[in-house]
Amino acid sequence: MMRTMKKVLAAGLTAIMALSLMTGCGSNKKDSSNKTYNLGIIQFAEHGSLDNCRKGFLQGLKDEGIEQGKNLKITYKNSQSDTATDNQIASNFASKNLDMICAIATPSAQSAYNAVKGSDTPVIYTAVTSPKAAGFVDKNGKNLGNITGTSDLVLAEKQLKLIRQMMPKAKNVGILYSTNEANAKAGIEAYEKVADKYGFKIITQGITASADMPMAADSLIKKVDCITNLTDNLVVSNMQTYLQKANQAKIPVFGSEVEQVKLGCVACVGIDFVKLGEQTGKMAAKVLKGEEKAKDMKFETFNNGDVIINTAAAKKIGMNINNDVKKQAKQTFNKISAPEK
Repeated sequence: MMRTMKKVLAAGLTAIMALSLMTGCGSNKKDSSNKTYNLGIIQFAEHGSLDNCRKGFLQGLKDEGIEQGKNLKITYKNSQSDTATDNQIASNFASKNLDMICAIATPSAQSAYNAVKGSDTPVIYTAVTSPKAAGFVDKNGKNLGNITGTSDLVLAEKQLKLIRQMMPKAKNVGILYSTNEANAKAGIEAYEKVADKYGFKIITQGITASADMPMAADSLIKKVDCITNLTDNLVVSNMQTYLQKANQAKIPVFGSEVEQVKLGCVACVGIDFVKLGEQTGKMAAKVLKGEEKAKDMKFETFNNGDVIINTAAAKKIGMNINNDVKKQAKQTFNKISAPEK
């Protein structure tokens, strides 16, 4: 009988221990799901491409169960294309013990990266053309800190192929770029690598500030058959200036993404910045949930691009978009949208 009682007691203790473990595991899971994440988002400029990145980033987080207003607190700052402001925002974020900083565009990513060096705060970037040129990875693509994200390197070959289809006799393709942005050099190199394949020569014109744009545009337009855009923040922020001049000279301007085509570029094989942002948001969610560490995640590149055309923009400069291109187009706009103020 004593043995029987001992067996009963042992069985009871085992059951209690098992129940305790189950309860403990359950409470841990509950605590994890109830965690509120504090993120800082720093965006370098205010234009459609980067706004779409931010929109997509939040959607990507939401898809993974991290949603603003529920378990996510966001502090959002825009530096309005000012590097000094960018650095101030990044330094402020670094002092707040945030769970993560999301940096949108290369200058903001560089500011955030420098601000959090030596800390555990992860940085997730998006719309960085060349992580290598920006100083985030070594020559082998290994992260040089607790930082990772997504690249928006232009789809240069697909873009030149489209330009050749639309402009069979064109020879010189112009590119306006910011001399202060590391990503601009990478974008130009991407075009130069494939230009010969399509019978083009790349002609570049650099600017250092918005005030340089009118003269730079006038100079470039005289030398080229068309202009193609990079994902260059300073240039894209001043697109209406050179677009107006190009239209007057009947020089087509090809965008690098959909928002630019809406605003009056004739066409593009464009990066979808909302989808790029979503891709970044999903990467960020893995870091926040503890599934991955930013320093161990390789940066990702958006490789897909759709042909997008604006028939109204083409008509404005007397350009005919042939039927083959029209059939390829995944999106067609029949009017030119007014720029947001």
